[in-house]
Amino acid sequence: MQIFLARNNVQAGPYNLEQLNIMLASGEVVLDDLMWHEGLEQWQRVGTLTNNQTVYTPAPVNGAEVNDSIINNVTIFPEDNASGKQTDKPVSLDRLYGKPERKDTANNTKVDMTTNRHHTPHHNVSLNKTQLNKAATNQDKVVGDVVLAPIMSRVLATVINGLLYLLAIFPLVMALTKMDVDYSKFQNIQDMDAAYQYSMTLMESLPSSTLMMSQIMVFGLFALQLVFIALRGQSLGKLITGIRVVDQTTHRLPSFTKLIGMRTLLLFIIYNLLFSFTSFLGFVVVAVHYYMASKSPENIGWHDKLAKTLVVKADSSQLTKKPTLK
Repeated sequence: MQIFLARNNVQAGPYNLEQLNIMLASGEVVLDDLMWHEGLEQWQRVGTLTNNQTVYTPAPVNGAEVNDSIINNVTIFPEDNASGKQTDKPVSLDRLYGKPERKDTANNTKVDMTTNRHHTPHHNVSLNKTQLNKAATNQDKVVGDVVLAPIMSRVLATVINGLLYLLAIFPLVMALTKMDVDYSKFQNIQDMDAAYQYSMTLMESLPSSTLMMSQIMVFGLFALQLVFIALRGQSLGKLITGIRVVDQTTHRLPSFTKLIGMRTLLLFIIYNLLFSFTSFLGFVVVAVHYYMASKSPENIGWHDKLAKTLVVKADSSQLTKKPTLK
């Protein structure tokens, strides 16, 4: 069971039942906090779900018994008691997650929900680090419950997508290399009609089999990219590099409009126009995007600002829908 918590419009999680009950017992989660997990229609007050108790026992789902007892699974630290028996001393989040304790937690200072925050300025709160630690390294940036994709992974994904496109048009390129093409006609911005007419003349000069093969490969690649982007928030390049586009607010799969409309079709049109005028200009705009991302605390370039998205390391939980916190 994946459990999400919220306080003051800040979301954190996911947690399992044992972690939730430990934080309830230690006072790190209070009864007035909000909670949601699969099976709940909306966010609810923790105390409402626990009957104002400091232990949560969810109702069985489809007759299955919940076997996630805090009583049987709490980790005991013998050094806290000479007899080795468990005491009422709260277990800090640092100790719970196997990290070195900070001075405030080591001195029995009560820890609230913001204590386990990642120490990067202006980032959202993330209480649960057990899953993030598997994917994050010391160089990674963490925002809430996601790990931002490294800039080089994003660049590599773009390069892979470009290589796939070149592979799709390879038969067309090979056929054009055998023709005497006047490329200067495509660089005259003031006479686009002449460039279009010249391109049509070139297409008519190509063998029909070559043209058909190129069209099938290009449209097939484009359709495949759209399917993966719509269903998983990943182009083929991002799928290979293990990164994904998520919504800046929910950290889940963005809406269809953001994914397909803003980040795919609109960018496709913009870059096609730029590269048709001059390839140099297109590469400059790509470079500006990644330069902006490298200078941003959340790796946000102009693509991301336009669509209000983040590019993060892919995790299956990002495909799970959850209600919006009101």
